[in-house]
Amino acid sequence: MSVVTSLRLIIADDHPLFRGALRQAVSSVLPEARIDETGTFEDLTAMLEQDSDVDLILLDLSMPGISGFSGLIYLRAQYPAIPVVIVSASDDVGTIRQSLDFGASGFIPKRFGVDTLRDAILRVMDGDVWIPPDIDISAAVDPEMTKLRDRLVTLTPQQVRVLMMLSQGLLNKQIAYELTVSEATIKAHVSAILQKLGVESRTQAVIAAAKIATGQWRQNEAASQ
Repeated sequence: MSVVTSLRLIIADDHPLFRGALRQAVSSVLPEARIDETGTFEDLTAMLEQDSDVDLILLDLSMPGISGFSGLIYLRAQYPAIPVVIVSASDDVGTIRQSLDFGASGFIPKRFGVDTLRDAILRVMDGDVWIPPDIDISAAVDPEMTKLRDRLVTLTPQQVRVLMMLSQGLLNKQIAYELTVSEATIKAHVSAILQKLGVESRTQAVIAAAKIATGQWRQNEAASQ
């Protein structure tokens, strides 16, 4: 693969030591690439709003500002041209399969070493989809989860953000303040979300979103209650 000097990658992970390991892996195969780092999803979206000319995002599923697949869903909706590779400690077959279903270009378990990281990054940069060679994702998917996933991907980027904030327990006026829009706009988004997800209340919408999340997310939520 020929290295292009204008390559830009973003590492989004809330663990500085692991970001350092990822940076080492990227730098060893793409020494001329510009590598930005962020520890929160809010900072990631701020980076992209300033400059979305990015060749690859390495995204952790569990970091401040996102739960489960919400960050991936938002990025694929808002920036469909940017490949996103999930790098996560949750590497069960279901999580990997759903990551690909939601548009990830690959899935790298954190249990792998730098050599595997280098290989995976090169493969994705060449346009391939990379998953662990020891994982079989051909198993049947739960029809209920497939139906819910198909509903979630119909949400607009702004509706995904609103749903993410609903899941965090924010009120309409708080969401309106965070997104610098009117409360009426948020109410309209919530109504659209309910309709698209086929539910009758914001609580049901949050529950529906939680159903598609990883087991680790559900455990974290239970621990925080």
